[in-house]
Amino acid sequence: MAAPAQPKKIVAPTVSQINAEFVTQLACKYWAPHIKKKSPFDIKVIEDIYEKEIVKSRFAIRKIMLLEFSQYLENYLWMNYSPEVSSKAYLMSICCMVNEKFRENVPAWEIFKKKPDHFPFFFKHILKAALAETDGEFSLHEQTVLLLFLDHCFNSLEVDLIRSQVQQLISLPMWMGLQLARLELELKKTPKLRKFWNLIKKNDEKMDPEAREQYVGRASFHVEPVTMDKVHYCERFIELMIDLEALLPTRRWFNTILDDSHLLVHCYLSNLVHREEDGHLFSQLLDMLKFYTGFEINDQTGNALTENEMTTIHYDRITSLQRAAFAHFPELYDFALSNVAEVDTRESLVKFFGPLSSNTLHQVASYLCLLPTLPKNEDTTFDKEFLLELLVSRHERRISQIQQLNQMPLYPTEKIIWDENIVPTEYYSGEGCLALPKLNLQFLTLHDYLLRNFNLFRLESTYEIRQDIEDSVSRMKPWQSEYGGVVFGGWARMAQPIVAFTVVEVAKPNIGENWPTRVRADVTINLNVRDHIKDEWEGLRKHDVCFLITVRPTKPYGTKFDRRRPFIEQVGLVYVRGCEIQGMLDDKGRVIEDGPEPRPNLRGESRTFRVFLDPNQYQQDMTNTIQNGAEDVYETFNIIMRRKPKENNFKAVLETIRNLMNTDCVVPDWLHDIILGYGDPSSAHYSKMPNQIATLDFNDTFLSIEHLKASFPGHNVKVTVEDPALQIPPFRITFPVRSGKGKKRKDADVEDEDTEEAKTLIVEPHVIPNRGPYPYNQPKRNTIQFTHTQIEAIRAGMQPGLTMVVGPPGTGKTDVAVQIISNIYHNFPEQRTLIVTHSNQALNQLFEKIMALDIDERHLLRLGHGEEELETEKDFSRYGRVNYVLARRIELLEEVKRLQKSLGVPGDASYTCETAGYFFLYQVMSRWEEYISKVKNKGSTLPDVTEVSTFFPFHEYFANAPQPIFKGRSYEEDMEIAEGCFRHIKKIFTQLEEFRASELLRSGLDRSKYLLVKEAKIIAMTCTHAALKRHDLVKLGFKYDNILMEEAAQILEIETFIPLLLQNPQDGFSRLKRWIMIGDHHQLPPVIKNMAFQKYSNMEQSLFTRFVRVGVPTVDLDAQGRARASLCNLYNWRYKNLGNLPHVQLLPEFSTANAGLLYDFQLINVEDFQGVGESEPNPYFYQNLGEAEYVVALFMYMCLLGYPADKISILTTYNGQKHLIRDIINRRCGNNPLIGRPNKVTTVDRFQGQQNDYILLSLVRTRAVGHLRDVRRLVVAMSRARLGLYIFARVSLFQNCFELTPAFSQLTARPLHLHIIPTEPFPTTRKNGERPSHEVQIIKNMPQMANFVYNMYMHLIQTTHHYHQTLLQLPPAMVEEGEEVQNQETELETEEEAMTVQVDIIPSPTDTSCSQETPAFQTDTTPRASSNPEAIPALSETTTTVAGAVSAPAEAYTLQDATSAPEGTK
Repeated sequence: MAAPAQPKKIVAPTVSQINAEFVTQLACKYWAPHIKKKSPFDIKVIEDIYEKEIVKSRFAIRKIMLLEFSQYLENYLWMNYSPEVSSKAYLMSICCMVNEKFRENVPAWEIFKKKPDHFPFFFKHILKAALAETDGEFSLHEQTVLLLFLDHCFNSLEVDLIRSQVQQLISLPMWMGLQLARLELELKKTPKLRKFWNLIKKNDEKMDPEAREQYVGRASFHVEPVTMDKVHYCERFIELMIDLEALLPTRRWFNTILDDSHLLVHCYLSNLVHREEDGHLFSQLLDMLKFYTGFEINDQTGNALTENEMTTIHYDRITSLQRAAFAHFPELYDFALSNVAEVDTRESLVKFFGPLSSNTLHQVASYLCLLPTLPKNEDTTFDKEFLLELLVSRHERRISQIQQLNQMPLYPTEKIIWDENIVPTEYYSGEGCLALPKLNLQFLTLHDYLLRNFNLFRLESTYEIRQDIEDSVSRMKPWQSEYGGVVFGGWARMAQPIVAFTVVEVAKPNIGENWPTRVRADVTINLNVRDHIKDEWEGLRKHDVCFLITVRPTKPYGTKFDRRRPFIEQVGLVYVRGCEIQGMLDDKGRVIEDGPEPRPNLRGESRTFRVFLDPNQYQQDMTNTIQNGAEDVYETFNIIMRRKPKENNFKAVLETIRNLMNTDCVVPDWLHDIILGYGDPSSAHYSKMPNQIATLDFNDTFLSIEHLKASFPGHNVKVTVEDPALQIPPFRITFPVRSGKGKKRKDADVEDEDTEEAKTLIVEPHVIPNRGPYPYNQPKRNTIQFTHTQIEAIRAGMQPGLTMVVGPPGTGKTDVAVQIISNIYHNFPEQRTLIVTHSNQALNQLFEKIMALDIDERHLLRLGHGEEELETEKDFSRYGRVNYVLARRIELLEEVKRLQKSLGVPGDASYTCETAGYFFLYQVMSRWEEYISKVKNKGSTLPDVTEVSTFFPFHEYFANAPQPIFKGRSYEEDMEIAEGCFRHIKKIFTQLEEFRASELLRSGLDRSKYLLVKEAKIIAMTCTHAALKRHDLVKLGFKYDNILMEEAAQILEIETFIPLLLQNPQDGFSRLKRWIMIGDHHQLPPVIKNMAFQKYSNMEQSLFTRFVRVGVPTVDLDAQGRARASLCNLYNWRYKNLGNLPHVQLLPEFSTANAGLLYDFQLINVEDFQGVGESEPNPYFYQNLGEAEYVVALFMYMCLLGYPADKISILTTYNGQKHLIRDIINRRCGNNPLIGRPNKVTTVDRFQGQQNDYILLSLVRTRAVGHLRDVRRLVVAMSRARLGLYIFARVSLFQNCFELTPAFSQLTARPLHLHIIPTEPFPTTRKNGERPSHEVQIIKNMPQMANFVYNMYMHLIQTTHHYHQTLLQLPPAMVEEGEEVQNQETELETEEEAMTVQVDIIPSPTDTSCSQETPAFQTDTTPRASSNPEAIPALSETTTTVAGAVSAPAEAYTLQDATSAPEGTK
């Protein structure tokens, strides 16, 4: 197998290179944002740049990147564009800039939206240019750029400006290009179109779009490639065709045009398809286009076609061909009279039509309206090969898409894993197109939606598998032995050589299938490894996925492996096959089952695993072996590789998606079109739902009537009771319900809606019935004063329909979620709610808050492996809940026993739940009814208050409640207390009735299933758990009515969709009533490791983000309570009206300054350290030593002032820098009790959803902005700090970035050198923004800061030392307590004298920024304290050593390849 060539990575230019560029000089003269006096607009500048910089460099990405980054499009091109100055260079320059923005994944259309006037003119000119002849004004390369621009337009239909142009282009008038017979055929199929068509014929001026058909026809003949330019043009052209076919609005008209042009047939017959190297991607794209042209959908209605309907269409085509043959072509009689199943294969069609002449074939095709009629006595101009292929490809039997999917192996093989067109390397630059599906705004059908997600999920998993295989196999160092065999020179933790492999079972296929139902094999390995690794191998569980690998190395023993060279040829990899573990075999060859029993101890080191192979793959391999004489793959394996369990769930998720595609996917009607991206995006909003609920009980949501009134600004609130003393929560609110139909309304109607009635809310305070006399009977209450937008989110969540809540950082998303859950629980006690989050951490936070509300804990259930992290003694897992039920049952039966005793009833009523039920019915209820008859109202006279207490039958039982139970103040009050007591008793028996099932079901598994299906009302799980366990949940009969998703913008599209379908439909309908999604699409999206899937396929787009793009209404929370107002300003520009909660201004912690630091946030410029800025030891593994040292120095300074280390977190934008900072902390201060370690050192991406008081942020890059250009990452980075944010970066690079301007303009408004106040202690009394009374010191660079911190630390040590010395001179009684400390001090000094001190010179002694008196130095291990005596040099020793010590510069240890974990992080 040929190894793919390694693609080159695009190297970003450095700042100095940028400044030296001709483009940069022009930018500084004409359009750079920071230049005050700019030269006037000159069209010649655009012409020069285009010719000299873009065309001359053959559209080099580096040049285009520079231009785009300099804000050429925003500040020069579009700002000055008008029809008068429009030219070829102008058009092409704009297209290049827009394409570059899409490649970089940054918003491209914003500038056009701001100035839309000339866009229609511009777009028409682009079209004209794209349709120009190739040998004309525009070169093929330029036309490829135009094609790409058009493709981006078609993929941006959510932008009104673009959509208005595209709709004119692709609509019914484009059918003008069809041949008349074909046109008549299409209009006959859809009669309602004829009326529109007649109108179009009258308007000749609308005939322009027929150019599109000419465009298709012309392009179809450009597939005779000569140069790579032509190949790239063809690839981009087919990509555009695929994108037009995969969108319903464009497909509706375009599919017919494409079919009529026979583009596919022309392409499949071209030479390019048969070229192994050049045509590989082209033929893959063609296959995708073929798939979409024949997609199972009705183009006009948009309805998905069933398997039967597709078969009918196929039979109709064949029978119409047979009828035509019978009537007009006697030579085809045999064909016409044959059975359909006999003639619809490719072979039989070729057999019947192959012998015919070209003219006859043309006549057949024209009879079917595929070609124009052939004039009499004229020969056809078409090739016979083309005519035959046209008829055969149209009429051959197709394999159904679902059948293809079911026959597809789920495990990737070596052919897919290393195919660069399908699974690109980490160096994907975004330049070329790929044979990958795209996730954009709209999908054709649910089948299309699931299929695209299935393919992308499979390929993203394949990319991760490739990384794992390359890592494990190269660690094993396979070499060729002297005798031609394989010898392994290394070892890998995750892979082992196979000793023996045998296939032990191939089960018979099911009826109608041609692959075996099951294939099992035994793999034997020799575990001669360390015990803990042996345990890992022996711990492989059922369903874990492993990979079987064959290597045949050609390199001799001892050859070094080079990671930069192609992997396959180095290790000689031949085959990769997946398998699933069934279990390990014991001594007798039986599978050891997972269970409570301990595993048997096996002797020796040889272990055999029974594995399931993929039946589809096995069948394909065996067919290949038998038919083509290929070798048997299953006799060659010599390595087995396992993967980490967390990353290894891909097969279960793929099976879930495949099962969904095989079942009738029932999505609620009100959601169906929105999920596909069509129809009215607001149709699922509660205001348009037909089953809107008028009156809702808000339970404990409001704290007072004033809070309620403030929560509905602009509404008239009518309270049903006048007395202010009775206007206390809880409240029921009746809302004015509007018409649920989403019809367009006239302006007059809109005005009518704003009448008084539509704005009036009727509020009814009600009293929660007394629950009993015990303190724990009192309901738990909400204490949060929700804002009016939070109340709107809670109201929307309680109503049926789709609710989308956008929660910026610190706006209380979790509190809103918990209140919605609580309110649904109380309003609809019979309904069940499913909670889904992205991470276990978020689920646990949510659960902890739910437990604090008035929800009975027997109704809570937590599924998955995260429940052990819950910070509570209670266990909410399935088995934890079973144990709770059993324990609670015993407690309640004890209460029944006590009640029985207090009533003096003989017998054993508390034996079981059943006997307790009879006891309640015959003994308790009878006494209560008798009591009620004695004390209830008799006629007009009120009963005596004392009677309520006198006749009460349960005095003795409630003797342990706070006394007196009855207050004797009024009849009503005492009667309510008596009823509360009875409710308490009744609840005991109600719960026991619910727990009866646990008496009948004996096994823990059955009990846990019962809890899940019947008992639990609020069930929580992660989206991954839902995807993995869908099959089991559906099988159990799991049911739910509402879904609430937290962190919805961080969940993959498909993992958001699967939780909608964890239950079987009822009578063909989904029972789902509410779907609440809470997230923030302005923060980071789901993590996709491969750049190609992330950028090209847009796989990182969550369903939440897509809904926002489509225009689904959202509730935007608009008040944050996390950060200082000044810090909030750094990111609130990204949100609609994000303000601050009052406490952000009022609380002392927000109004007090940060001690020892002049500013609450600052951007600190860091120049190169020792000539080096960023470095990249591995791909995308960026490090910056100067910034890392500076960040750690500031951290140490803050800790020395008295800041608690756990209130400081250090963040960075790259993994390489994270490892470097951790290493420096380990060396400088990690084990020092005076300083310690920060709360976390991690990446911005990992820290999403968390916060800390003080954040130190390193941006690392000095050559290019890198992925911080994604504004979502910037928002996360800026919003993690509550009180202080200090950013270390190369200012000259980041301040020029257009996307980051709103934040960086605020940051650069403050000084760019660190301002510190060393003499101000922590905490300070200084107010934020006040001038300090202490002296401010300006730190100009990292060496100065490192030196300053070292001196500060030494001064602290000396003062501590001096303090201990003075203690020695105190009277004996006072010395005793200090003696121990002093002994330690002496011991420390003696040990230190035995050590040699290694000293780093930071900075070099020549550095002018350091004072002459104190040598500028820092010890390598500085500063560690007494826990590690060697860390702190004795003062005398330091002074003597410093003069002569010059050790390696600081980066010597840190710019190592940190992938092999740095010393300190191991």
